[in-house]
Amino acid sequence: MEYRGFGRTGMRVSPWCLGTMNFGAATSEEDAHRIVRLALDHGINFVDTANCYQNGASEEILGRALASTGARDRVVLATKVNVRMGEDPNAAGNHRRHIIEQCHASLRRLGTDYLDVYYIHRPSSEVPIDETLRALDDLVRAGLVRYIGTSSFAAWQVLESLWVAKEYGLNRFVCEQSPYHPLDRRIERELLPMAQTYGIAVTSWSPLAGGFLTGKYRRGADRTEGRFRATGTPSDWDDRHFVPAAFDVVELLGEIAAEKGCTTAQLTLAWCAAQPGMVGPVLGPRTVEQFTEQLGAIDVVVTDEDRARIDQVARPGGCIVPYYLDDGAADLRPHQFRW
Repeated sequence: MEYRGFGRTGMRVSPWCLGTMNFGAATSEEDAHRIVRLALDHGINFVDTANCYQNGASEEILGRALASTGARDRVVLATKVNVRMGEDPNAAGNHRRHIIEQCHASLRRLGTDYLDVYYIHRPSSEVPIDETLRALDDLVRAGLVRYIGTSSFAAWQVLESLWVAKEYGLNRFVCEQSPYHPLDRRIERELLPMAQTYGIAVTSWSPLAGGFLTGKYRRGADRTEGRFRATGTPSDWDDRHFVPAAFDVVELLGEIAAEKGCTTAQLTLAWCAAQPGMVGPVLGPRTVEQFTEQLGAIDVVVTDEDRARIDQVARPGGCIVPYYLDDGAADLRPHQFRW
């Protein structure tokens, strides 16, 4: 396994991060344990979850899986906070009460004394960033959290946070987890250059575009399986993927994958890991079989020629299918407070 620097921290992680969003839902606990063991056996030392995944069940299952392997101390364990975790009006958001409360809850569920990385799951215009950073800084100084990060923040929001951290002498964000794949390359415009300039580690969530870039969907064919099944009334989220330009990308990826003797999913993941400024993708397997296939990406080499061919149909910095930066979950509005 090739380990990479995690931004300016000096910590080294595998470019392949195991994502556990399916644990406790589509993935049974037994399979979750098998997936964690497979990850460790292949040298993956970076594992990602969130408090909101199955309302804490993912964290609980992951915690038991890590305890069964005895590998907690050699794993870089990340979780997140922001999404609503109850009916109480304060059970969501980026304010001090919710952050500290949920940090303690995540530690209990994961069965650990500390978090290696604690992400703010989404930005918020309702809470000034200094309020968020002060709460996170207290957790770092208390030894409960080692590093802090962001997820789906715009470049200006990350940069603002760095200025505020410097202004008030607070621990700074060291990483950002962004939606990134060949169908949505917008982070190449500003976020990745900013991250390279300021030593921010960047990982990609949904690197397979919700499974669309596995190649299972064909132009003109019925949607018979996977996340985009044609059941009920098709949603805008489903339909936005099924456009000619998106199929142009899938078909080219399939062509290059066939030349390399790998699957479309493996090529797509390897492309993400090979992109400048990226630490790598967060893998989100549903089954052991899916994860076994995804692990094959470790051995796929993406050349400059491959990248140039992909750039012809998936323009650098371009966007064919807008991802969650546009869906309302990420609050990119200016703050309503002044410093």
